[in-house]
Amino acid sequence: MNNKVVWITGASSGIGEALAYAYSAAGARLLLSSRRTEELERVKQQCAHPDQTRVLPMDLLNIASFDERVKEALGAFGHIDVLIHNGGVSQRGLVLDTELSVQRQVMELDYFSYVALTKALLPHFIERKTGHFVVMSSVMGKIGTPMRSAYAAAKHALHGFFDCLRAEVSPMNIKVTLLTPGYIRTNIAQNALTKDGSKLGQASQNIEKGLSADKAAMKMFRAIEKGKFEAYIGKPGAEKMALVLNRLAPRLLMRMAPKFVPK
Repeated sequence: MNNKVVWITGASSGIGEALAYAYSAAGARLLLSSRRTEELERVKQQCAHPDQTRVLPMDLLNIASFDERVKEALGAFGHIDVLIHNGGVSQRGLVLDTELSVQRQVMELDYFSYVALTKALLPHFIERKTGHFVVMSSVMGKIGTPMRSAYAAAKHALHGFFDCLRAEVSPMNIKVTLLTPGYIRTNIAQNALTKDGSKLGQASQNIEKGLSADKAAMKMFRAIEKGKFEAYIGKPGAEKMALVLNRLAPRLLMRMAPKFVPK
């Protein structure tokens, strides 16, 4: 990764922050994006090479600004090698209770922002005949459990879109890697949207017992460097078993699904 340019969205905390440290330590030049400029500056200063790190604030819900943000990103180092889509929000609420506006908000942030930013950067990758899109999906992008309908829908959609994109651009030496994390110790549960759009505001026991963000970032780093199409990131256990059951015994998984609901 020495001197390669990596753009990370959602870089102000959690997995995005941990990825920034991993890539900076490996010698990459970084572009860090999220809405929280002060937190991005904090992450920058804690990177191994802050002089090779740039802060590029952006709101992923402001899709109209993406063309300008891409121009700014390209102006920072002259090109981009890897875009890591990492921004997003989770959700907790029964289908019956969750307002349609919440379903739309999650889809806008977790799916349409990824699509729009990809389309804005894709001409640059095509022109250079190289590039790598990395997509932060989830185990919920492969299975369904109670209380996660909006989140799972957005993550499932990512797999469909980016699998199609890979089929189109692989002859141009452009790569696509989908990451499917399980329980990773971040604030994702606290920030999850509930049935009316308010934040959940409490931790999940399962997530608190999950893989640390630092260890997850290193697993992701290795999967990205290997150019994997898709990679599960997490501890061996219920989440990985759920992925296997979903493929081999989906009816059994449905009977077990309530056990995967975060406590």
